Amino acid sequence: MRKRFLSDFDWWLLLAVLVLAGIGLIEIYSSTIHTKYAGLHVRQFYWVLLGLVLMWIAVFIDYHYIIEHVPLLYLIGVLLLVLVMVIGQSNLGSKRWLGYGPYSIQPSEIFKLILVLTLARYFSERRSRVLSWADLFQVGVLTIIPFALILAQPDLGTALTFFPILAVGVLLAGIRWKMVAVVALAVMLVLPMGWFVLKPYQQDRLMTFIHSDADPLGRGYQIAQSKIAVGSGGLLGRGFLNGSQNRLGFVPHRHTDFIFSVVAEEQGFLGVFVVLLLFAFVIFRSIQHARTARDRYGVFIVMGVVALFAFHVIVNVGVIIGFMPVTGIPLPLVSSGGSSVLTTFLALGLVLNVRMRRYVN
Repeated sequence: MRKRFLSDFDWWLLLAVLVLAGIGLIEIYSSTIHTKYAGLHVRQFYWVLLGLVLMWIAVFIDYHYIIEHVPLLYLIGVLLLVLVMVIGQSNLGSKRWLGYGPYSIQPSEIFKLILVLTLARYFSERRSRVLSWADLFQVGVLTIIPFALILAQPDLGTALTFFPILAVGVLLAGIRWKMVAVVALAVMLVLPMGWFVLKPYQQDRLMTFIHSDADPLGRGYQIAQSKIAVGSGGLLGRGFLNGSQNRLGFVPHRHTDFIFSVVAEEQGFLGVFVVLLLFAFVIFRSIQHARTARDRYGVFIVMGVVALFAFHVIVNVGVIIGFMPVTGIPLPLVSSGGSSVLTTFLALGLVLNVRMRRYVN
């Protein structure tokens, strides 16, 4: 058993994940030193340790057993989201956390994995090779319920992460191109109405993205300062603790959503290249595990995790360089945040779980 574990476990994937987490700890320390958040890197370190424990637990529980209990997990997840609306902790106008004092957890983060498992079970148990309109409606309802609850918190960034999971699922399940065209047309027609659903600050973010240079000292301040930080890093960076945009506090939220700008300023293009290379390794290594999965459950679980992970990386980096509007989506393993770290390690635990059981009869 021990020999099999040592040979089947993907130690290279774990190493890449630990290096990314280590980079995160270093940059969180750099971005919070001499601020009111000083010492946050220590708390992040404990979150990483707890995440590793949860990852090992996720590895050793057969994913088929987890799939069997998906309906219960989905129900618990929805109830937690409802509970957030009733007794959740508020911060900066949003109510997203459950807990007491400094100890809290964000149920919307955990629900990302619940949705991955829910859709994996639904798509895997279908007999037809092509999706029907009834299938599309059912998975749409399963996705829209938590989406609406999270959007009401409000947390548009987290809610949007559900759609790449759904999109990858329906593509793998065999959606017809006619259905894709109809859905795309419907989205284009309904999308303008979404403007009236957005909160005023969300509308401001979108308008700032469209007119990024209109108010660089006001609404466009975050992106403007982030671009300066990225550009000032040059090829090799300004050095650890030497980034002026970081140390002088010009970049807001630099230990969370904008931490990649700290990496770019201090480590330069070379550091950015290494970080993106590590993310690419994790993504493509996971896709390889999906290719060798023993059944459809494994394929859909791993590809759901890949969709979620890749979406986070692409959107976060896109925001930092001004290619996308600010959404509040963290950079996996690097940004500060306990719920995000735990969710990422649990997700990677599921990927390793599928790999470990690829030869089981």
